[in-house]
Amino acid sequence: MAHQFRLRVYYEDTDLAGVVYYANYLRFIERARTEYVRTLGVDQVALKREAGIVFAVRHLEADFIRPARFDDELVVETEPEAVTGARMILRQRVLRGEELVFAARVTLVALRASGQPARLPANIRRMLAGG
Repeated sequence: MAHQFRLRVYYEDTDLAGVVYYANYLRFIERARTEYVRTLGVDQVALKREAGIVFAVRHLEADFIRPARFDDELVVETEPEAVTGARMILRQRVLRGEELVFAARVTLVALRASGQPARLPANIRRMLAGG
C-alpha cells in the first residue's frame, strides 16, 4: 500500500492563472518523500551524522496531468519501485479525490558529503524495500 501525505493548496502555491505553479509539485512530492522515509523508520539526520550519507535526486520524470487550484485538498501517494545498494526509485502521484493531477518517477541516490556515491547500510535498504 502506498504512503499517503495530505496537503492543501495555499494561495502562495498558485500562479497568476490561479493554478498550482508547476515547480511547487516538486515541493509537494519532496515533503511526501520525507514523511514516507520517516514512517519507515529511517532517521535521515542520524543517517547523515552516523554514516555520512544523504539522499539526492538523480533523475525525475514528471507528468502534469490536470491543474490543481487554490484550496484544493490533495494527497501525495509514494511507493517504492526499486531499491538497490545505493539507489531507490519511487513512484509518486498527486490526487485530488480520485482524480490524478500529477505523477512522477523519482530516482534518489545515496551520497557522502564529498558527493561520491555511497552504499546504504543493509538495515536502511531493508526498511526502504519494505522488509
